[in-house]
Order: sequence, then structure tokens, then C-alpha cells
Amino acid sequence: MKENFLHFIWENKLFQTDTLWTQEGEPIQIIHPGRHNTHAGPDFFDARIRIGVTFWAGNVEIHLKASDWNKHGHQSDPSYRNTILHVVALDDAEVTTDLGAVIPVFLIKWPEWIAHNYEMLTKSHDWIGCASKLYQVDPFRIKFFLNGILIERLTAKVGEVTKVLDQTKDDWNETFYVLLARGFGLSQNSLPFEMLIRSLPQRILAHHIQSVFQLEALLFGQAGLLDDALFSDDYVIKLKREYKFLALKYHLKPISGHLWKFMRMHPMNFPTLRIAQFASLLYLTQGLFSTVVDATNYEDLRKLFSLSASEYWDTHYRFNVLSGYKRKVFGSQIFHLVVINVLVPFYFLYGERQQQLFLKDRALEILENMPAEQNQWIRKWDSAGVVASNALESQALLQLQHSYCEQHRCLECTIGHKIVLHEPS
Repeated sequence: MKENFLHFIWENKLFQTDTLWTQEGEPIQIIHPGRHNTHAGPDFFDARIRIGVTFWAGNVEIHLKASDWNKHGHQSDPSYRNTILHVVALDDAEVTTDLGAVIPVFLIKWPEWIAHNYEMLTKSHDWIGCASKLYQVDPFRIKFFLNGILIERLTAKVGEVTKVLDQTKDDWNETFYVLLARGFGLSQNSLPFEMLIRSLPQRILAHHIQSVFQLEALLFGQAGLLDDALFSDDYVIKLKREYKFLALKYHLKPISGHLWKFMRMHPMNFPTLRIAQFASLLYLTQGLFSTVVDATNYEDLRKLFSLSASEYWDTHYRFNVLSGYKRKVFGSQIFHLVVINVLVPFYFLYGERQQQLFLKDRALEILENMPAEQNQWIRKWDSAGVVASNALESQALLQLQHSYCEQHRCLECTIGHKIVLHEPS
């Protein structure tokens, strides 16, 4: 049994309640168990407890064994001085505060079936502990819980936007470009893509926005990808010549081409194609930042990102390597990833900081109008009877999977909570 289980029992007053006594023989009345503290200090603040004839207001500390109090050094810590009750599963030691006051002890007990349900969840070898028990939970309750989980996921993503905004000294335009570059790079190439954009000031790109060829020369040259082969085809030779001229003009220094990853990637995700598509986006969209902010719905964004790499890439995935003809369009999968990981959290923070709260609503509406993601985890949830009807719900399920299920945080999850408290008939 873990200590967080005792926290769960105490917080929800699930202990056997016929008659409560301290280990010293005084009756206890738990008026309020207190506020759960997840940081340093006592486990529960501001509890209200009557012990004997005395009403106490203060903190509660919970341990599996009473001796853990001394093991954790609480006997010399002033922050535990206001502890009014020590709740334990095993009373194996008398404990005191740093001032020497003896703390009353409550030996906590609980119904065996609750412990059985909890152990079933935490010791399950299924893909999630509750996979075989999800039928016990009202689907409406699950959907309602997922709304809160989505906010957790959005908060984490907004935190990444905030970090970049701080780095750019509150330059929203620069922040947007950095984040968008990360999105185009996917997880494998997000860092070199970010380094590329940071090495190439937007004012320089803006001077050449009328020529996709010059944009490619700048981007590929700065990416360090124009010197891969000893012998080059005509297009690459032209790009090299153009970049050499522009690099001298603007005093540019490229990043290392060795940073880019191609191994074990689908050719459609090669960084060469993503950089070419990024150049096309800049070429096709004048004032990209304001255009994205002004987009009113999912369809507007889909039209904005309906782009493809330039003609050279119809027959190439990498420089100097000819392939069969295929138009290299910016597909739905990468578009959805950019919306989820870049645009939605950006809308959320920009709307909040600029006091344009309608942008926060728009971010959620965009997720609601996007199809649910399709990956192994969403398919598993689907097979278990929890079907994501849109990207908002699939994002929430991914957050639930990674931040709760994989961390065995069943007692902090509404679903796990209900299953633990499902009393056998």
C-alpha cells in the first residue's frame, strides 16, 4: 500500500466511521479533513477536528508507519509544529513536534473492497489499469472529466509558448515564427528548424518574399544543406550561387547541416521537403502572423496551409537524388500537428495577453472542428469504448494516458476514483 492511498481514504472520509478514537483512547470527530497539500509541508492544511471535548484547527500528517515521522525529519522541522493529528496505518512509534509536544495518533482503517479495487488498478498488466473496468463509469462523466484534462494539456503547451515569448522579449511576431518552425520540424527536427529561423532574421526574409527561389536559397543555405554532394544538379548550383550572394550581402553564417535527421523517417517528412514547404508558405502568405491571427475557423487555416513544395521537389525528396513524380503537398497529418502544437496554444496565450478572449474560444472551437487524431493510443481508447469524436477529445485522452495512466495516478483521475469506489454487489 502506498501513502497516496491513505491520502485518498482520508480526504474522502472513507475510513470506517462507526466510532473513531485516537490511539490514546479519546473520541475523534472529523469535521473537515483539510486541504490536500501537494507541495512541501504537512499533507493536509486547515483541518477541523474535535478530539475529546477540544476543537482543533490545524494540519494533518499522514504516514504508512508512525516512525516515518522521525525518518523524514519532521520532529525537528518547525513547519510541522501545527500538526494536530498524525494519521497512520501502523502505529509503531510516539512522535513529537520540534517543541516536544506529543501528537495524537489516529490508526486509519478502510473497507477491504476499496483496497482490492485500488490494487487491481495499480497492479494491472493491461495497457491502462482500468481497461477492463471502464464499463463501470458513466460515459458522460468521462467526457466531462476530459474537458478538465484538456485544459491541463493546453496549459503545458502554452507554457512552451511563454518560454519563447520571454526569449524574444515579448516579440509576438518572432515568437510565432520560431514556434511555427518547430512545428514544421516535427519532433525529430524541431531544434535545427528553430536554429535555422533564429539564424535568419525575418526582415531579411521579408525583403525576398516575392521570390520562392530566393526564399529557398536563404533557408536551405542557412540550414547548411547546400553542400551535401560533391556534384550538384542545375537547381542546386543555382541555389548555391544565390545563397553565396545573399550570405555576403547580409553577413549570414549557416548552421551545421549535420544537425538535420533523415534516418528512419518517412521521405515525406524529410527536412528538405519541410523547408521547401515553409518557403512556399512565406511566399504565398503576405503578413503570415496577422493572417493566422485573423483566421476565424478551422477551414480558414486549412486553406492557408494548403500548399506544396516548389516544382523541383515534385521529383526529389533530397537534393541531387531523382525520384518518381509526386506533388509534395502539406498533408493533413502535419497540418493537424501544427494546429494542435503551435496555433492553438499560440491563440490561447495571445488572446489572454492581448485581452482578446475570443481567440481562446476560437482555439477550442478549432479543436472541436478537427477530426480526432489517429494513433495507437487513440485506437486503444476506441477499442475500450471511449471514442474521441474530435481533436479536442483525442488531445485530452493523450493527456490522460501520459500524465495519469502511465504515472499510475488513478486516485487523482475521475475514472479511477469511480472504479476504486465501485462497491461489489
